[in-house]
Amino acid sequence: MYTYLVPKQYSIAHARAHLPAIVNEAAAGDDIELTRRGKPVAVVISRQRYSRLSSTRPHFSDAYRAFREHFAASDLPESFDVERDPSGGRAVDL
Repeated sequence: MYTYLVPKQYSIAHARAHLPAIVNEAAAGDDIELTRRGKPVAVVISRQRYSRLSSTRPHFSDAYRAFREHFAASDLPESFDVERDPSGGRAVDL
């Protein structure tokens, strides 16, 4: 079963008083959500995670084109621009 771990939540007032501990938690890999009047307003994450999220990545088609050029695989399709099957799919028992 898939579960999503809810980030730890702290109020901004708590964060002011405990900033070093919250930064240590974020550096250890925990996502920290800051709230104002019970509503989420910001997130504190590690520098490593921030770098990963903010890095620019090539579009898949560009990466695939580079892969094809590097390996010169003629049996690979030119692109993945295929039409989706318009049929309704299989019957599902509810």
